[in-house]
Amino acid sequence: MKPLHRHLVNTSRKVLCTAALAASLTTAAVVTNPSTADAGESEPTPDSPQAAERGDARLDLPGDLADPQVPPGDTAPEGATGIPATALDAYKRAELSVAAALPHCKLPWQLIAGIGRVESVHASGYGLKTDGYTEKPIRGPRLDGNGFAEIRDTDKGEWDADTVYDRAVGPLQFIPSTWTTWGADGNGDAKRDPNNIYDAALGAGLYLCAGDKDLSDPAKLDAAILSYNNSREYVNTVLGYMRQYQAGGVAEVPNPPVGNYPTQPPGSRPTPSPVTPHQPVTPRPSTTTPPKTPPATPPTTPPKTPPTTPPAEPQKPPAPHLAELVLLGGPGLTAETGAPFAEVPKVKAVLSDGKPAVGQKVVFAVEADTTGGTAFPKAPADSLVVLTDAEGIATAPGLTAGPKPGTFSLRVSAYDTAGKFTMTFTGKVTAKPFADLLARPDGSKPLEAVAGKSFQGVEVLATADGKAVEGTEVLAELVVKDKDKDGAWVPVDPATAKGPYFKDEAGKKVYRRTLPTSGADGRITLPELFTDADLPAGRYSLRLTTPQQVVLVLEFNVTAPKATPAPVPSPSKPPAKTS
Repeated sequence: MKPLHRHLVNTSRKVLCTAALAASLTTAAVVTNPSTADAGESEPTPDSPQAAERGDARLDLPGDLADPQVPPGDTAPEGATGIPATALDAYKRAELSVAAALPHCKLPWQLIAGIGRVESVHASGYGLKTDGYTEKPIRGPRLDGNGFAEIRDTDKGEWDADTVYDRAVGPLQFIPSTWTTWGADGNGDAKRDPNNIYDAALGAGLYLCAGDKDLSDPAKLDAAILSYNNSREYVNTVLGYMRQYQAGGVAEVPNPPVGNYPTQPPGSRPTPSPVTPHQPVTPRPSTTTPPKTPPATPPTTPPKTPPTTPPAEPQKPPAPHLAELVLLGGPGLTAETGAPFAEVPKVKAVLSDGKPAVGQKVVFAVEADTTGGTAFPKAPADSLVVLTDAEGIATAPGLTAGPKPGTFSLRVSAYDTAGKFTMTFTGKVTAKPFADLLARPDGSKPLEAVAGKSFQGVEVLATADGKAVEGTEVLAELVVKDKDKDGAWVPVDPATAKGPYFKDEAGKKVYRRTLPTSGADGRITLPELFTDADLPAGRYSLRLTTPQQVVLVLEFNVTAPKATPAPVPSPSKPPAKTS
């Protein structure tokens, strides 16, 4: 089998060029993440993250939601259930796109609709818009192990506004790590966003078909839904809605506005009998259609006194919400390898009333990093969550460049009930300038010591174009000229060497040592160089070499100790006379 993304691209192009489907798929595109798994080669199971216990399937909605109702006066099939127009279009597009790419799967759009109904009631109450997005984000509870599964953050807060734990997101409640693998572009806008019902519906279809499933097989259908949520009640409910949509018909209704939380009529939720892997579900008859009653007969005599209408209560102005992120400073960040960025990334969060958003959580996350580790050293990893101050400003201090030259992006995101706001800093890490010259800062002052004494405080200066270079690495080694190699400098043999030497941590003689790197002033101070008392007087050479093969040879003069004059005997006294 070809990789899924290539197969989907090729087949979807054929679909888009087919006149019979052009009307319904004029903007559809089926392109999954080319860096992720193939649906035919990687099969989700009931222990996949998506299937983990992630809370009530209705998320944080206040009680059960009724299916969107068919507006009065509209014609609809008897017993039909309303599905918002945009959601219905997304489900049907997903079926057509998957059928073109994976015809063996036999995915019915009613299955995706069943999942959409159970997960978010087709995004009702969240302000579903015609472009597939919602006015309010749909996020499940925090998966911190407290009553739900524990799933540590996998998206750096990009989709769920949480950089510690994951949350299910969007109308079909994708776990972020699942979306990374199965995310799809269902509306041809070159984006893959689980918050868009077109993308989410197609991603769900691909996920359900993974493993080369044939969903007309009840056992495969059962396994597919269990891989989406490992709950028998969940499977039964999804299948119940799926059968209800297949049997009772569906009416397209207008997208409900934000906050449209109707009360669920008693007994309207399908309660199918328990299902086994090889037994299809037969739901109980739905009672969503109210019983027909004859129209009331209007009174023949109008009331003498018209009813008084109570004065309308004044409308409260809507609460301010996050409306904008403003980039402070330039969009570009530049630093040398391993160095902190001089410019601290800052953004300002502004509310819809123009005032600063105080205490707003803002996520800074390093992405697309080719520098080998640009990060916030004091943060858990390469992301940081900060709160805006009294001016609405969020500051991300401590960003440090990685060890290699390259580029990265610093994504800045903020979230509230109105939606998600994102902007990006571009980052560049450049190589540190390397020294093109090593020299002694004190000129040609001779380096001399008496045998048995040591050389201390010897300094060299690393510069580039006359400017001091910090962080220069230097290797120091005692060398001699090799007559057989045209007088080239060669390291001494440690077994037979005679000359000044360093000491290692154990106090052992060494004739080769890496020196401390140069400081901000470009200076390098050599460790103490020792000489033995019996070292022959003469000139000894120490070669200093940088990784870029910049070389300096230092000459050390060793002199013999001054001879101590022999003591002069005192004159002897004449012997004493004896009598």
